[in-house]
Formats: sequence, structure tokens, C-alpha cells
Amino acid sequence: MRLPFVLAFLALAVPATAQNAEEGQALFRTHCATCHGLAATGDGPMASVLVIQPSNLTTLSQRNGGAFPLARVIQRIDGRDPLVSHGSPMPVYGDYFEGVFDVPVKTDAGQPILTSRPVLDLVSYLQSLQVK
Repeated sequence: MRLPFVLAFLALAVPATAQNAEEGQALFRTHCATCHGLAATGDGPMASVLVIQPSNLTTLSQRNGGAFPLARVIQRIDGRDPLVSHGSPMPVYGDYFEGVFDVPVKTDAGQPILTSRPVLDLVSYLQSLQVK
């Protein structure tokens, strides 16, 4: 029976906020700011040449009824929920965030999701930027 595995998985799941937001900020500056801007407001130097403008990442919670869309953000970054406008998972740096999904995280709904440590650090940073 798989029940012991599921229970062990849930016990190990940690909130994304327990990750390293400072490391996430460094990852953001390296991999995301070109399009989303240093302030994550969607005004990076490449934004003007994109067909669909980058999102303002500081309003993710606001645009989601006040709750940070953890699972959607994780899957968007790690390539499981690719953007049609990109034609592929996150362009340029997408490969960096794809691959090993070895860290379990519990969403606000209590559902577990697997991802990588760099993605969790980046998500933690994005959560810290949310406007109230």
C-alpha cells in the first residue's frame, strides 16, 4: 500500500516561506529581472520587445484573491505550466529551473507539490514582494 509513502511525503512538506529569500533574490536578478525588472513589476529591459508583456510579480496575491498562487507559480517557473507567449518554458533560463523535483512543499490548500530548492528560494523571494 502507498499510504505510508504519502504520509511520509506530507510530513516532509514544508511551507515555501521557510526557504531562502535572499538566495531567491539573487536568482531573480540573474534569471528573471531581464524581463520582469529589478523591482519585479514587469518593466525589465526586454519587456518592450516581447509580444506579451511580463507580469507584475508583486501583485500575484492581489490578483488571486489575496492568496499567493503557490502551485501555479512553482509550475510556471519550473516548466510544468509553460507560457504560450514564450513558445516554451521560461525562455533563456528555463532549463536552469527544470529537472529534479526533490523538495516537497505544502500549498495553502494542504496539497503537496514537488519542486527544486532553487525554485522554492525564488518563490520565497516573490512571496516577500507581494503588495498588501
